[in-house]
Amino acid sequence: MGFDRQDGDMGEQLKNVWLWVDKDALRAEWSQLQDEGRDRTVLAGEFADLDQLTDDELFDADAQSRAAAFLDAGQTLPFRADYSFVEPSDLEEIRQLRPPGPRKFKHALAGDVVADRIHGAWIGRCAGCLLGKPVEGIHSPELWSFLKETGQWPLRDYIRYDAAGGIRDRYAEIFRRGEAIPASGMPVDDDTNYTTCGVLIVSQYGPDFTPVDVAQFWQSNLPLLATCTAERVAYRNFGLHVQPPASASWRNPYREWIGAQIRADGFAYVTVGQPERASEFAWRDACISHIKNGIYGEMFVAAMIAAALYVDSIGDLITVGLSEIPSQCRLAEDIRQAIRWRDEGLDYDEAVGRIHGRWDEKKAYDWCHTNSNAVICAVALLWGGENFGRSICMAVQAGFDTDCNGATVGSILGMRLGTAGIGSQWADRLDDTLHTSLAGRNVVQISQMARETFGLYKTIR
Repeated sequence: MGFDRQDGDMGEQLKNVWLWVDKDALRAEWSQLQDEGRDRTVLAGEFADLDQLTDDELFDADAQSRAAAFLDAGQTLPFRADYSFVEPSDLEEIRQLRPPGPRKFKHALAGDVVADRIHGAWIGRCAGCLLGKPVEGIHSPELWSFLKETGQWPLRDYIRYDAAGGIRDRYAEIFRRGEAIPASGMPVDDDTNYTTCGVLIVSQYGPDFTPVDVAQFWQSNLPLLATCTAERVAYRNFGLHVQPPASASWRNPYREWIGAQIRADGFAYVTVGQPERASEFAWRDACISHIKNGIYGEMFVAAMIAAALYVDSIGDLITVGLSEIPSQCRLAEDIRQAIRWRDEGLDYDEAVGRIHGRWDEKKAYDWCHTNSNAVICAVALLWGGENFGRSICMAVQAGFDTDCNGATVGSILGMRLGTAGIGSQWADRLDDTLHTSLAGRNVVQISQMARETFGLYKTIR
């Protein structure tokens, strides 16, 4: 998930995206209310009226007041009688609804093994993010056509931008984005900002850190405009003295989007072998900006990363992830559906086709939602054959939020396979260098972050 939409756009008034209610926000809220089971009937007329306004008209003070009232009213709507999902946001209620699982693996692994796997996870996350970053936001028909015309289909390496002539004209935006990426090192990206944040939060506040600690850390170390969607709304809410967890739902149309899911990794790295504890750390982080499936996405990924060294198969790993979220939530059902596709014998392309049939990537809500992207990660893991390169390429080639999904799959498999399982093809381009938006950590060595992370792991296990 990137942060280049209108940021810093200043006219007579600041109009930073995700800090005011535009048409995308209203449409996201309308979809969110439907998906979370609200009866939207009484708000249908007001939504239709607001949706007819242009963004410029919506920026009028009176229209913003109407839009804010619409967001507030959505939180008071009753739930539909036919809604079958059970989706709490409270940790203890979540735990009461989860299936059995290995909450902690008892057999210990040698310290040098864990250190290497943590290092592999850091490299894997950066490599997967770098692979997907240039094509984030490019719709799949254009991405697939570009890859085919440039001889890169199926995707199997970092994307090349060495074509000439008409191809450059037809895919000008892809070339512009790709050529803006440095030749070495991992450039600033929110996906890796949050991994760094997670480790530093535990380092600063200890394993008993609270949601308020997370919010305070963001405000002290992470610039507002380095955040996106739900995180940016939550950050705004902190400034308005809206405390966690209310900060996650107050006028936040993005409360089940992917932002929390991409924040799981640092918390999981320091809790290797403890999927329950990893998911609890993830919950403390997620609940300041997300609810329900937005929270579950971070818990699901954190549990898988923490268990990646210990389970026998990818199927078992996904089962561990599901064991930390409610069995009757939408995310669990969507992941189980992907498993059924595999059991039915669908190939990767057919599975991706099912994803695109279920969610519309041209609709911002679907493109950036937790569930659509979590399913892509599950498909990449299930069809990738535990091959690092193949799996991150599958995560990116599927489309939707490409850098997020490449990073998540890369992190999981990096933890599972270690540095040797990644290989120089993916690691060398990073040059052991990570750029972040965090105060005092603008340029760090990936290997140094891995060493710091392992040190924390040793102190809190």
